[in-house]
Amino acid sequence: MPLKPNNRRSFFKSAGLSTAAMLISTPMIKPKNLEAKSKNKAKPSIGVSTYSYWGFRRKEFRPIVKCLDLAAEQGFDGVEILQVQMEDFTPRYLQNLKKHAFLNGLDLMGLSTHQDFVDPDPYKRRHNVEQTIFYIKQANELGIPTIRINTGRWNTSKNFDHLMENRGIEPVLEGYTEDQGYEWVIDSIGKLVGEAEKAGVILGLENHWGLGLTPEGVLRIVNAINSPWLKVTLDTGNFLEKPYERLKKLADKTVLLQAKTYYGGGRWYTLDLDYDKISEIMDDVNYKGWISLEFEGKEDPVLGCQKSLSLLRKAFS
Repeated sequence: MPLKPNNRRSFFKSAGLSTAAMLISTPMIKPKNLEAKSKNKAKPSIGVSTYSYWGFRRKEFRPIVKCLDLAAEQGFDGVEILQVQMEDFTPRYLQNLKKHAFLNGLDLMGLSTHQDFVDPDPYKRRHNVEQTIFYIKQANELGIPTIRINTGRWNTSKNFDHLMENRGIEPVLEGYTEDQGYEWVIDSIGKLVGEAEKAGVILGLENHWGLGLTPEGVLRIVNAINSPWLKVTLDTGNFLEKPYERLKKLADKTVLLQAKTYYGGGRWYTLDLDYDKISEIMDDVNYKGWISLEFEGKEDPVLGCQKSLSLLRKAFS
């Protein structure tokens, strides 16, 4: 028998109260795998520097398009371009690189550049500033979000091999002080952050040789300039002593992690780096950025890069 209108209202009202009461009294049941899923981290993006194939000496890998093809075949997610490896700087060349990367399913995620601000000559420092602005514009043309920059060094070593024999340490130029060197670098990079902001390109100061040899030196510069457009390009292979302790000091300011490997033995030195430990260091600061392989071993670079990718995938997965 159908319910009368008033009875229907009473029925639904009482049913609604009963349902609410059930919801209040019944504990929420969480999916069994919810907690496990929350602990899973996203698959990291791992790229490779074109330097890993070319290494300043392997002519067959000098063309960047060749490196892009190899990176795609080997399963890398992106490529960091070594700027001095470019064979041209025309808009047509840059746009062809961008197109070639896109068709290979690769992101162009970094541009590794060189400059030297540790020089008493203001005209030479100004030239390096202008050159770096040119690099910032190149990165913008390529759609690259960050460029690696260096402090430069005193150049009192005979050559780079001599510098490596001395573990990256060289004496200050006669007649000058280390503090003056930092002043030159801070002043020069300070002129770049505005250009970086306009182009939407983050500067990453690398823990490289020269005044970037120590984490304290890098932080002295980054903290003095204090700009969101200046971060750190963290190289795992440039701290020859106490690497993990020193990497920790820069981890929270890192915009790009360059991961060194040395299959076949390194050209100047070999580090036995624990990438599980490095992964934990970066996890502790919630690093979500790119990992860029810089292969420096004597082994065939194609084979060395493939081994390195497997190593990094396992450590950072």
